[in-house]
Amino acid sequence: MDHLWSPWRYRYIHKDLPEEGCIFCLQPATEDDRAHYIVYRGQHNFVILNLYPYTTGHLMIVPYRHIASLQGATPEELAEMAALAREAEGHLTAAYSPKGFNIGMNIGESAGAGIAGHLHLHVLPRWPGDANFITVIGETRVMPETLSDTYAKLKALWAAPAPHPPGSANR
Repeated sequence: MDHLWSPWRYRYIHKDLPEEGCIFCLQPATEDDRAHYIVYRGQHNFVILNLYPYTTGHLMIVPYRHIASLQGATPEELAEMAALAREAEGHLTAAYSPKGFNIGMNIGESAGAGIAGHLHLHVLPRWPGDANFITVIGETRVMPETLSDTYAKLKALWAAPAPHPPGSANR
């Protein structure tokens, strides 16, 4: 197959955003969470859907402050980022029952960061076979759910009390 058409993604390529400025600074400043797929706002960080997800439910945890590396983050920003990653794992498990997670950062353009100037932590739910032949050979991802549907599911979970891991006491 030479082409796999996904015209629904066209609107993400041509979003009406200012040409200058950091997208991670611009989006939370608008306070329009639904339009920008911000599922949760913490004190130091916000949680947002990746517009170009590797898997359904691909989240990013982003500090409000424009910082490029862990060295620029405060202890409070880092602590909340870790706590939100833990909460994201719980919510994604409740919504999608993944069999594993990739949680990590690409710091700097040379490390593969798509937005190198603003630190962010990726949280990706994973399933056996989710990186099949079409992803590996065709360099194409097929998403089974729209971003709007993913947003609605995860926004509802973030609004509810945080889940606790099995065997832990409710605190």
